[in-house]
Amino acid sequence: MASSSVPLDPDKLTRELDWNLLRTFIVLAHSTSITEAADRLRLKQPTVSSALKRLEERIGKRLINRSPGHFELTEAGHLLHKEAVEIQGSILRLGTLMRDISDEVRGHVEIAMASHVVCPLFDEALRAFHEAHPAATLSINISASKDALEAVMARRASMAVCLVRKRNPKLEYARLFREFFGLFCGPPHPLFGRKDLTKADLAGQSSVSFVTDRLEDALRPVTLMRAEADLEDRVVGTSANLEEVRRMIIAGLGVGPLPVHVVRRDLEDGLLWQLPPYDNLPEIDVHLVWNPKAKVNRAEMAMLEMLLGKIRMTPIENRTYA
Repeated sequence: MASSSVPLDPDKLTRELDWNLLRTFIVLAHSTSITEAADRLRLKQPTVSSALKRLEERIGKRLINRSPGHFELTEAGHLLHKEAVEIQGSILRLGTLMRDISDEVRGHVEIAMASHVVCPLFDEALRAFHEAHPAATLSINISASKDALEAVMARRASMAVCLVRKRNPKLEYARLFREFFGLFCGPPHPLFGRKDLTKADLAGQSSVSFVTDRLEDALRPVTLMRAEADLEDRVVGTSANLEEVRRMIIAGLGVGPLPVHVVRRDLEDGLLWQLPPYDNLPEIDVHLVWNPKAKVNRAEMAMLEMLLGKIRMTPIENRTYA
């Protein structure tokens, strides 16, 4: 392998670097061993080891520190992985871009969305978009907010609708709506149906929540609300999907947080019971996120402009769901 002190020749790297090596490296970066990466790629282990060796020789840097029980990206490996993911996203979008050349009025919009987004403004934008561009197609893929943001960064998704904790300077953000979280329990829970409750009644109760319900993550205000309620420290069930958190609460696994406006029907139907606190509930902003450097088709541009136009024309008070 070349010494780290030898500067890379950009022209030589451009001529010799094989995309297949980068594709293999992306899988290696998400694996815990060469064996696991080989299984995921459906290749033999020596083939993957050889690909990694060739890539390290071309880059002139060690990319993965590997020894028995240890498999970790180096600093150079982290940097290459970040760039390789962006390259992969551009390649994946080539098919859509080529299609637009022959048929400019058509295009596909891929939206990465956090689970169970309830936002009338977004629904209205979908309706208006379809009426204005009936030849365009659209797909909505549900995932954790972190995964949705990664999809936009890698240009696998046209845009995302999700929670945001720390902003990436390479992406653009617009607040789509604001929601408020409360604490709820299901019919099997001993606190269900009681109207004389205070926060003290929640002390020591088991809880369920979202995987992002952590002090360092997007649902930090919800984490603080749970802490103030003095719920049991151990969270017995977690999910990135709102529907599954709701399922665990209704099933009686424990007390859990949900957006108040989303579960209004469940409250009316007797599936959920709201618990203290009832005032000063934590507010969470849901954002529209897009990659300004992504090459977009006409449908993607139209969808983004329609959403941004509705956001600009609608005061935040009318996009706040209490």
